[in-house]
Amino acid sequence: MTEKINMPWEERPAGCTDVMWRYSQNPVIGRYHIPSSNSIFNSAVVPFKDGFAGVFRCDNKAVQMNIFAGFSKDGIHWEINHEPIQFKAGNTDMIESEYKYDPRVTWIEDRYWITWCNGYHGPTIGIGYTFDFKEFFQCENAFLPFNRNGVLFPQKINGKYAMLSRPSDNGHTPFGDIYISYSPDMKYWGEHRCVMKVTPFPESAWQCTKIGAGSVPFLTEAGWLMFYHGVITTCNGFRYSMGAAILDKENPEKVLYRTRDYLLAPAAPYELQGDVPNVVFPCAALQDGKRVAVYYGAADTVVGMAFGYIDEIIDYVKRTSIL
Repeated sequence: MTEKINMPWEERPAGCTDVMWRYSQNPVIGRYHIPSSNSIFNSAVVPFKDGFAGVFRCDNKAVQMNIFAGFSKDGIHWEINHEPIQFKAGNTDMIESEYKYDPRVTWIEDRYWITWCNGYHGPTIGIGYTFDFKEFFQCENAFLPFNRNGVLFPQKINGKYAMLSRPSDNGHTPFGDIYISYSPDMKYWGEHRCVMKVTPFPESAWQCTKIGAGSVPFLTEAGWLMFYHGVITTCNGFRYSMGAAILDKENPEKVLYRTRDYLLAPAAPYELQGDVPNVVFPCAALQDGKRVAVYYGAADTVVGMAFGYIDEIIDYVKRTSIL
């Protein structure tokens, strides 16, 4: 679905030596993009028909968390529905939800699958699907509370669906590692395996408190390229940055390379200041085999975008790997 897309792109600025660089017109989605919103961030985008579609986290002015559908011709200018997604029953009649936030979206086989942090007696991983981003169906929650950052692989692994997640607690989790789980049917999940743990301080301090899968991984010649967020606890609280890892093609439980240095960290004003300062939180990646555009939440307030060349990123991950 993503090999030949007319993806948004901006060349590296003159004089920039960074592996990834920010879009000059960031943020691409402001906090008041729809009438009810207090903030729009940590949202997911995929190619759709002759443009793009997405599922967006829009917290309203009561700071209630929910997810909304949206469309764009160019991946930059977005029309987001003013009402949240209303799910119908999918593989279950139990579609209770206290809140929904931080969605991811990927195409698998014949439909677009959505995962998000679902409020069911605490945060867990909600699953749903759509064929057209107009009608949505909710499935059984994947896991018991408490869990966050559920990210599906875009194809089956050894005949099974696979999902990354971060088991957590019910608060502002001061810990967290990335696990993988498998399912034969998108309803029952098991075979939970640890994929990646936080790094010991000070070897790679930006990811020493917790880590979580970011955008949907995609296959490269080197393996599955996964962007993820890492967190350090500073005297001012949590600081979220973005790194990348390469997972084995056949067995993504195995991490081949993992960045010691971050790819992107809070530095721009819209990343440093907002409802939750000092946050870069990747949730989606568009790619055409050579280039990648990553959508990320900035300061839990707006959506930003960063670009890079896949070969350069892979080389960087290998060169700076802590494994």
